[in-house]
Amino acid sequence: MTATATPSTGSGAATAPRRPETLLLMNDRTRHTQFGPEELDRLHAVASLGQPLGAADLDSGAVRARLAEVEVLITSWGCPTLDHRVLRAAPRLRAVLHAAGSVRGHVPDAVFDRGLLVTTAADSNAEPVAQYTLGAILWAFKKVPFLAMDARRSREDWSYLHRRGELSGRDRTVVLVGFSRIGRRVVDLLRTLDLARVLVVDPVADPAEVVAAGARPAQLAEALPQADVLSLHAPALPGTRHMIGAAQLAVLPPGAVLVNTARGSLVDTAALEAACRAGLHAVLDVTDPEPLPADSPLYDLHNVVLTPHIAGSLGSETRTMAGAALTELERYAAGLPPLAPVTRQSLTTQA
Repeated sequence: MTATATPSTGSGAATAPRRPETLLLMNDRTRHTQFGPEELDRLHAVASLGQPLGAADLDSGAVRARLAEVEVLITSWGCPTLDHRVLRAAPRLRAVLHAAGSVRGHVPDAVFDRGLLVTTAADSNAEPVAQYTLGAILWAFKKVPFLAMDARRSREDWSYLHRRGELSGRDRTVVLVGFSRIGRRVVDLLRTLDLARVLVVDPVADPAEVVAAGARPAQLAEALPQADVLSLHAPALPGTRHMIGAAQLAVLPPGAVLVNTARGSLVDTAALEAACRAGLHAVLDVTDPEPLPADSPLYDLHNVVLTPHIAGSLGSETRTMAGAALTELERYAAGLPPLAPVTRQSLTTQA
């Protein structure tokens, strides 16, 4: 990253705050959801803002005129790709502060070639995903969502109660694939409950950090046969596509539950359909494709729970991510280093 990316003194001391020209670049619905009165007050306090304040695309003359003056873009869902054409139209641009998680959709190599500062609010988005995952794991121990579906079919007959295998939260093993922001937070939440042994599968994680967090590092082949719950937290990369396929699903123990809040492409969908038909339980917040086609058998299986990609920040939760981007803007204006920078190298292992 070049020196132009972060306006600091080089000695670590903060400079006097500036008011960088800033534009919100995201779809209109996202902007109105993420930037309420409190967030707009913070934005006006630190930045120089023209008209329009925000844009969903770069087609109008007014937006292109603003782009020519902008030093900072605050981006979120619906941001167009910041390709060479956009960058040529923004000669003063120095920072792209993302008020959401992954920047892959709009930050190509051209942004890093230019030496721009890029940050993410992924840490803020990790919390609701981790909370959803914790809920899914706790309910998975007692097969709650699956027994709830059984109850609708069996009504007055409770003979179905023990057909789902072990219904206990004690002495269970949770395998987390990916020691990501979310994976780390799930480990932390599980540790506070002291319910399960946690194995972490992540080839790039520091084993000492995994142990310090309260989990045990493991290889995938070793961990899968022990998994009462298998929860996925890896990024969608070429090397992680279909990392959970027929061979991996086949060695899960009877009664195991797969939880996927990461990316649908981590799992081979055809293999998953076959495994679930054979009895594997699954809680799927993400699928491949997304949504699944109408004829997917996963819709009809009573051992599968499907939710429409809701684990991440939604509604008012997204304002936490806007707040994180504004904190980065305040630090940028004050000449302080970013809290959550994204680099070309970090994107090789991040979502």
